[in-house]
Amino acid sequence: MLQVPYIRENKDYVIEALKKRNLDATETINNVLQLDENRRKTQARLDNILAESNTLSKEIGMLFKSGKVEKANAIKSKTSSLKEESKTLSDELNNISNQLNDLLYTIPNVPHSSVPRGKSDEDNEEIFREGDIPKLHNNALPHWELAKKYDIIDFELGSKITGAGFPVYKGKGARLQRALIQYFLDKNADAGYEEIIPPFLINTASGYGTGQLPDKEGQMYEIANNVSEDTLYLIPTSEVPVTNIYRDVLLNETDLPIKHTAYSPCFRREAGSYGKDVRGLNRLHQFEKVEIVRVEKPENSYQALDDMVKHVKNLLQDLKLPYRILRLCGGDLGFTSALTFDFEVFSTAQDRWLEISSVSNFEAYQANRLKLRLKNNQGKKELAHTLNGSSLALPRVLAGILENYQTENGIKIPDVLVPYTGFNTID
Repeated sequence: MLQVPYIRENKDYVIEALKKRNLDATETINNVLQLDENRRKTQARLDNILAESNTLSKEIGMLFKSGKVEKANAIKSKTSSLKEESKTLSDELNNISNQLNDLLYTIPNVPHSSVPRGKSDEDNEEIFREGDIPKLHNNALPHWELAKKYDIIDFELGSKITGAGFPVYKGKGARLQRALIQYFLDKNADAGYEEIIPPFLINTASGYGTGQLPDKEGQMYEIANNVSEDTLYLIPTSEVPVTNIYRDVLLNETDLPIKHTAYSPCFRREAGSYGKDVRGLNRLHQFEKVEIVRVEKPENSYQALDDMVKHVKNLLQDLKLPYRILRLCGGDLGFTSALTFDFEVFSTAQDRWLEISSVSNFEAYQANRLKLRLKNNQGKKELAHTLNGSSLALPRVLAGILENYQTENGIKIPDVLVPYTGFNTID
């Protein structure tokens, strides 16, 4: 959520920057500033009345002590009127504040200056590419056919048990999946990320804290909560519960940087997804992912973003998969992100790029929602910056391995994973 003082001091810049998202926010920004002006005026009136009421209460006490009961009672009637007025103003202030917050929730983050203009993923900017695309044999198959051929992933069985988008991993497929999870966690730990096992359900406050609400209700699975009236949601990524560890927390500058990694299943409804581009592992309702999350001082967050990008590059280099990095344009940028880099692996059998990671800097946008602050060495409090990235999302990494490492005699296992799998070929 954008900070109102920032909007007030940078109104024209905010409106112009949001145009990169193909959004004309002029009316919304004007409404925010008008509500904020009303809020400040109402707060000032309320403060004056409360101060006057406090002064009169002290005066009444002094009059009673000195025996001037009649005069004290006369002033007392005035304090009753002030209390009624303060109650009215307090209710009005709460109403204005709620309207202001509701409006702020509808405004996405301001894109970083380096974000290119564009309307869709077709306008994203490729900034890096590495790895040779392998030449496959004539009978090469896409991963969903390889999965069936070698009996390692059963999509039909998952549909029977739950529904489409919930695959069953079997035998060497399950072991390869587990190997990837352990490998990514180990590499993240080596890079200084502390492992977290978070809850896989979140409450409404957590959804608002990281920006899933009120923007993405349609993508999340809701769970009836018999313990309280609060709705629970299955997590779309472990970023959400891990970042919410620091909701309503005041950190010291010496606590930073904070670096966490977490494995979790992820649940997304992906309403309306269909067609050839969502076959097999390309798009699922349940999938596994290893995440990295950072909390940083504002002046360090873009260096941290660069470090995270380099870290993900190292993972893909170790797996020897052909990949590229895209800087997302304004039209494809996530609601809460200021700058995002997507990693894509090339699927040789499908002849297309598959997104496998997004690494993002949210600047202070999430922290403002979370009320995540830090106290610097001068004792001044400010909002922290939050970042997160996939390292990595497993389905499409697995699809890339199956397709790019296939041979006529089976599927080879990347060398770095053999110690984790205990085998070097699926055949």
